Amino acid sequence: MILPWRLTTARLVMTPVAPADLRELIALKADPLAFAQMLGGVRSAQQTIDELAADIQSWGADGFGIWSVRARAGEAYLGITGLMHRADGRGIALRFAFRLAARGVGLAAEAAMAALTYGHDRIGLAEIIAVAREDNYASRMVLGAVGMAQNGAFRRDGVDLLVYKSVQYQNAG
Repeated sequence: MILPWRLTTARLVMTPVAPADLRELIALKADPLAFAQMLGGVRSAQQTIDELAADIQSWGADGFGIWSVRARAGEAYLGITGLMHRADGRGIALRFAFRLAARGVGLAAEAAMAALTYGHDRIGLAEIIAVAREDNYASRMVLGAVGMAQNGAFRRDGVDLLVYKSVQYQNAG
């Protein structure tokens, strides 16, 4: 069976979030080390359930959304990455959050690159953005590693945020 939304990389398997991921999603989104700097901060179990329903709906409506990311070897749950419409109207954004144990070895960049490639090449998105706190150096390094360039800034709730952009250039021929 062909699974069009499943992505694999050298070290990762990425599948659209699903009800079977709920336990891992609740743990990830409740962990301040993984989710405190995300828009809206850590989530309650009910918020995670509501977001899972919206994420599943996004896959059906848009053909993109949030992936659960697992190690190819052993299938350990590592985190999430994906593409989503930003509520503030800035565009379609790349997001990622990984467990602390999965950081520092390039897994977030590997997953983010797979998501960007999917968005540009398979969905045809000309532009994908990402927003990171100015003081979130780890996320900013990932965004730079996948070729996104800083393209703006804004302040929300007393926090300085940087906007990054990835642009897929179209051939004129």
